[in-house]
Amino acid sequence: MNALLDTLHTRHSVSANQLSEPAPNAEQLNDILKCAITAPDHGKLRPWRFIVIRDDARHALANVFVEAAKVRDPDMSEQKLERLAEKPLRSPLIVVIVTTLTPEHPKAPEIEQTLSAGAAVQLMQLGATALGFGSVWLSGANAYDENVKQALGIETKDQIAGFLYMGTPPETIPSRRRPELSDHVSEWVAPLG
Repeated sequence: MNALLDTLHTRHSVSANQLSEPAPNAEQLNDILKCAITAPDHGKLRPWRFIVIRDDARHALANVFVEAAKVRDPDMSEQKLERLAEKPLRSPLIVVIVTTLTPEHPKAPEIEQTLSAGAAVQLMQLGATALGFGSVWLSGANAYDENVKQALGIETKDQIAGFLYMGTPPETIPSRRRPELSDHVSEWVAPLG
């Protein structure tokens, strides 16, 4: 089989808890990010940007998550806060995907801009897979929290499309059952006449 098709057919998310060092180095991450910028982009708006978080910055992000959670839910238990603080430490590298939408663009409606950001994330995941790394795209309450956005220097008008966790996957990854293609594909035939 074609190596590219093999990568495409075998890519899957890896639990963030299973991602370990080493993370992609600077050159590898650059190659992964180059994949992202090939995303379809109607109107050439480039409605996405990326914030890389690694090393000690992950601990700072953990503090941001905890402080934001305390504002969202002042009664959150210490146990839940501790679990929340562990999230950014589950993998050695996190890329925050930020979308900047252009409302009422004459060529590219907001949905197309959002889909462009999603395509960029998928292409990063494929690039990571091709280089032998695992990844998982996560969101959750922190992706929609204004305090998290502010701490990361993200403007209120912009959105966090998610957090892409990356690292080295375990040697053996359980295979996942893929859906039956025939359940998701049909062919429309124009009526005669």
